[in-house]
Amino acid sequence: MKGITLTLRALHHGERALEKDLLAAAARHRTEHEVHHVALDLARWSREHTARLAALAPHYDAELSGPSARPLSGVADALRAKAAEALGHRPEPGLLLLHDLRALHLAAAGNSLHWEMLAQAARAGRDDRLLDTASACHPETLRQVRWTNTMVKVLSPQILTSL
Repeated sequence: MKGITLTLRALHHGERALEKDLLAAAARHRTEHEVHHVALDLARWSREHTARLAALAPHYDAELSGPSARPLSGVADALRAKAAEALGHRPEPGLLLLHDLRALHLAAAGNSLHWEMLAQAARAGRDDRLLDTASACHPETLRQVRWTNTMVKVLSPQILTSL
């Protein structure tokens, strides 16, 4: 049970961090509309995963907090929007975007591995509660991984060859 608890904590931390990073990337790349809007949607999924993990934790002698309050205030949003618009006219934002997508991809892949570990433990222990949660959340995490990978494939040729 201790291994499950540790993995729940690691995944909870990973989902919270991914949500925060997705929101920051959405704000930083506001002028890239697909990135901005999809990153916001994907952040919502990580937020929901965090809530589900927090609800599940007491069954494994863990105490995990629910989703945090939205970290971006209206003033911060406005400042980030202006910065994104100003940066949108220089070539360097493309490299920043690729860097952000790479980091998001690695974070989502790490979360995916934790979901897989929990699902395998749930199967081995015949733990339907844990398996149901992993089965519901892991496909969304895999979609986060696929989206970041696709965006890197689509954007990197143009960005890297235009510098």
